[in-house]
Amino acid sequence: MSLVDTNWLESNLSKVKIIDCSWHMPQAKRNGFLEYNKEHIPNAIFFDLDKNSKINTDLPHMLTDIKSWEKILSNMGIENKDEIVIYDNSDVISSCRCWFNLIYFGHDPKLVHVLDGGFKKWKKENKITNNEKIKNKISTYVAIENTKMVKNKNEIDINISNNEFNVIDARSRDRFDGKVAEPRKGLKSGCIKNSYCLPFSELINNDHTFISKDKILEKFKSISFDNNKNVVFSCGSGVTASVLALAYSLINVKYMPTIYDGSWAEYGKI
Repeated sequence: MSLVDTNWLESNLSKVKIIDCSWHMPQAKRNGFLEYNKEHIPNAIFFDLDKNSKINTDLPHMLTDIKSWEKILSNMGIENKDEIVIYDNSDVISSCRCWFNLIYFGHDPKLVHVLDGGFKKWKKENKITNNEKIKNKISTYVAIENTKMVKNKNEIDINISNNEFNVIDARSRDRFDGKVAEPRKGLKSGCIKNSYCLPFSELINNDHTFISKDKILEKFKSISFDNNKNVVFSCGSGVTASVLALAYSLINVKYMPTIYDGSWAEYGKI
């Protein structure tokens, strides 16, 4: 139940903690926090993907340390027992990155959901919104890291020779094939050797909902990777890799989401 629909959330607004994790690519020239301040789902808490990532690095959206994460969640008033629904108003379905972070730091995966269709679908259905500021009651959140859910650059390099796991890239095919320049400066074009490409956008409908499980399965089958090996997802900066990780978990219930945290922002450095 990684995904919940808008009607389910509407019926459970008072029973869950709601997180707005809207983040936009720099070229979109949009500010998720400003948009949140103007309008959001009632009781939603804003999660700043940039500020709540590792600070002392030039790589975007890297996982922070466990103590910092505990402080972030505690300040948000999140408790370990909370059921959480995350949504976004972003073309890159940024809610999935927050979903990944929560599971990585030990929140029960059964209690972490992404709103299928996000704020776009919620608004289209004329469901209730407001701009009320949320006063969080500070909690004491205790995190447990699952380091197996993340690969680093060294492990990616070793895997090119050892081929112990599949690497699937969520970027567009033109970016993967090196036909266009990367949106971030200082990065070469191209992809990780022996990796596969499945653009996250191919798994998302026009209304920002995920395509059906049958169609997701077809998309993954079309890549022809070795199903007996673990799957590691990559992208530009670790955001849309999480979209693929969530999608794959829908068709493989035993799969523990795994991403290359540095992604092309690290691997493609000139």
